[in-house]
Amino acid sequence: MSIESTECLFLKIARVVQCLVHCIEEMEVPMKFICFLVFLLVLGINGFNRVDGAGECGKSSPDVEAFKLASCATAAQDANAQVPDSCCSQVKTLGKNPACLCAVMLSNTAKSSGIKPEIAVTIPKRCNIADRPVGYKCGPYTLP
Repeated sequence: MSIESTECLFLKIARVVQCLVHCIEEMEVPMKFICFLVFLLVLGINGFNRVDGAGECGKSSPDVEAFKLASCATAAQDANAQVPDSCCSQVKTLGKNPACLCAVMLSNTAKSSGIKPEIAVTIPKRCNIADRPVGYKCGPYTLP
């Protein structure tokens, strides 16, 4: 979300709060209506925060998703190692979202596990996944 959008949202919130204060001072509006407006305001702010929380892998972080690829560890370190079926299954699932797959391959968890990204990007091809994201740029690497 851009800075302009954020500023616009805060200006709208400020106007609603200003209106609420005015209504309370004048007592023109029943208290139920005021509570309803405050509820909508809180709900809107909560929705705003949720949008910023979404990443490449949706609600999950790439580091959490990396743990699902534990069976790929050897294949992601050695280009000649056989890729286990369990690894291929997980990579096929993650490959439906190439940005997530890329983020997982470049995650801190993958790096600390000794994963070599230049080898990890070859796993979808080595698994013979037909609908893999061929040519997708993953940082300095390209999926074959």
